[in-house]
Amino acid sequence: MKTHCIDAGLVPVLIPLLDSTDQEMLLHVGRAIGRICYDNNDLQEQLVGAEVITSLVRIMSDYPDNEPLVRVNLLALSNLADIDTAKQALSKTRVAEHLVHQLRAANHHEKVEIILEVLHTLAENDALKSQLVEAGIQEVIVEILQRLQDSSKPEDVCSLKAASDLIVSLLLGDESMQQLFAEGNGIIYQSVGTWLASKHTQLQLTGALAIANFARNDSNCVRMVQLGIVHQLLDLLEQHVESGDVSVQHAALSALRNLAIPVANKVQMLDEGVGQRIQMLLRSEMPPVQFKLLGTLRMLVDGQADAAEELGQDPVLLNRLVQWCDSNDHAGVCGEANRLLASLLRHSCSQEVVKAIQEAQAMKHLVSMATSEHAIMQNEALIALAIASAVNLEELVPPRISGWKSKQAEDTRKLIWQARPKSRERLSKIQVSEKSSKTHLKRPSLFRTYINFSKMKAQAQR
Repeated sequence: MKTHCIDAGLVPVLIPLLDSTDQEMLLHVGRAIGRICYDNNDLQEQLVGAEVITSLVRIMSDYPDNEPLVRVNLLALSNLADIDTAKQALSKTRVAEHLVHQLRAANHHEKVEIILEVLHTLAENDALKSQLVEAGIQEVIVEILQRLQDSSKPEDVCSLKAASDLIVSLLLGDESMQQLFAEGNGIIYQSVGTWLASKHTQLQLTGALAIANFARNDSNCVRMVQLGIVHQLLDLLEQHVESGDVSVQHAALSALRNLAIPVANKVQMLDEGVGQRIQMLLRSEMPPVQFKLLGTLRMLVDGQADAAEELGQDPVLLNRLVQWCDSNDHAGVCGEANRLLASLLRHSCSQEVVKAIQEAQAMKHLVSMATSEHAIMQNEALIALAIASAVNLEELVPPRISGWKSKQAEDTRKLIWQARPKSRERLSKIQVSEKSSKTHLKRPSLFRTYINFSKMKAQAQR
């Protein structure tokens, strides 16, 4: 029937009727437009081109207290707003103000759900994100979450999740995120602590995702660490160690990783024991959590020699890394485990770390990493192996297994040699460092490593 109405030319007849002042007429016209444009991109584009968007927003503005009419217009906007041209047209209207007003006044869950659905669609557009924040959508959302957090009714749980998802959508835009952060004074950030401490998993997830998104620039990261958000995230993680929610753990670790990017934050977070506290998640068997944990630890030790040396001698951590390096179930976890091993060597430049990694039988994974298809992993492995090769092999391998030592050294040399065929001539000319026997070695640059192949081979053949 819908196709027949469209083919008969109903649409051009309906559009002029949107200028009527008869609210009953507008009700029927809005209902017809909403139904015939549903799941029809061509017709949606036609209606947007005829400026139907402007008319629908104007009707909501003119008759805000006519509940049936507002509901019909909301449904029509919901069906139209999926296409980009509709969002662009809406960004030129005052739809954000009207929707915020309607959401604030909504007193039953059905209308709340409709408005949140429309808002979520509009929040895919950066300009509309900013307009919604300027219209005060954040205050209304916080009120909704506070009102519904203790309810177990299915409709309230659904509305709470929709409101939480809307917050995350608004935070995905750079400008709107900064507006909401407001130097740590925005109502969303001010509410995050309460959400993280809540017993409601959805609110915990929303709080962690909010922090992760706020932490997209250094100034926000430094400010949040100063405000003490790190320990709130760690407390949340501790709640979910045993049979916890994977999404919450993943989000909290993402937030910690982002917070650890600025150098000043690394120092403070390590001084406060973050590196030790998050190791409680080493027992996790969930690949998404393992992946984020490894990335967070790698970010924390980046450029931090003392932390890298301490973690690099932790047998529990090293044994777990070896397990993950051997895992074929999740390529991302395996790759991150290898990269963390390399980072512990690169940033510590310590004989003790080399010995600990050798004793954990993890060196073979760095050798394999040197032949990775990813250039960045090859470079990280080569630098780590350069440091390892500068350490006296006799101190690492007992004399009674010297046959193994010879094979290991030769395999290492061959694999590194094959991994960088274009660099053979350059590497063969590198001089032996006189300081290579010291506990802390001079950190090599990314491309100018001083791999001591000749010394390794000579010692291996003794």
